[in-house]
Amino acid sequence: MSPPPPPLGRARKRDAQLFDPALCDAELIDVRSQFAQGRWAKVRSLLVGTGDDWDRRGHRVVVLAQTPAATAWAREWLLAEPDSADAATLLACAAVFTALRHKCTPAAAEDACRRAAALLPDDPTPWLGLLLLSRAFGTEEEFSRHFDQVRARHREHHHAHHLMVAKLAERTLAPGQDPLHEVYDFAAWAAEESPADSPLAVLPVVAHAERYRVLAATRGHTPEAAAAHWEGRRARQVLRSAFDWWLEWERDDHPRNRVDLNFLAHAKLCEGRPAEAAALFHRIGSHATRAPWSYPDRDPHKAFLAARNVALGTA
Repeated sequence: MSPPPPPLGRARKRDAQLFDPALCDAELIDVRSQFAQGRWAKVRSLLVGTGDDWDRRGHRVVVLAQTPAATAWAREWLLAEPDSADAATLLACAAVFTALRHKCTPAAAEDACRRAAALLPDDPTPWLGLLLLSRAFGTEEEFSRHFDQVRARHREHHHAHHLMVAKLAERTLAPGQDPLHEVYDFAAWAAEESPADSPLAVLPVVAHAERYRVLAATRGHTPEAAAAHWEGRRARQVLRSAFDWWLEWERDDHPRNRVDLNFLAHAKLCEGRPAEAAALFHRIGSHATRAPWSYPDRDPHKAFLAARNVALGTA
């Protein structure tokens, strides 16, 4: 089944914090508010403390880079500390998001990312910036090359694998060949290559949702098509495996774990298992993510609230 239709009316005030990209990183949220006012010294301390926890570093830099005036404050920091790899990486990622808003050229953002990468060669974060950039403006070859650079530095990079799955899901196959789509093989391979407690165990579910997004856009969104996608043998297998992984290994310490939980809750509702989805919604709390609740072409805020109400029996 597909998720329920969104309710009418305004969202309640307590849901105003939905879709904050910082998710449940309270330390990041505090530092971000100070960075927005130009106090970049707190960002410096945050990133020094993050160290080589690459998933957390990437998450924090990406969120800070989307802060209004991030470019100006990161540039001020870099002027004060010209050799700071942290300042250069933050400035580079801010340039990426500026380019994505069409406020600067992709070439300028790419140059900034490569300068940052040269300052700290082990860091995958500048390459994550290039991956985001090539997702929007580059060729498939460039995108794959940047993904390989990220993975060479951190084999389980969460954000990079999600970007790759979204990109692969958009490749077309001959009619009737979707069960053989390469995005499923890639996600299964990445999950199998990772340790047992890796959040990439949920990647096959993400692949199924991303392919659902593409198919719904190309074939039209009908209840029959949604049911066929979510209730087939492959879907049942990956959903059962991912939910079992969550029960045994949930990585609440991972900075992007709420991303996985949103995908899994969405999938469980699509599968027609609201009781299992309810347990996931309790863990998600107010940390909703736009994907996959916006699939296909929906208002994610209304869709998330409606889905949560159905799962929790408050509809």
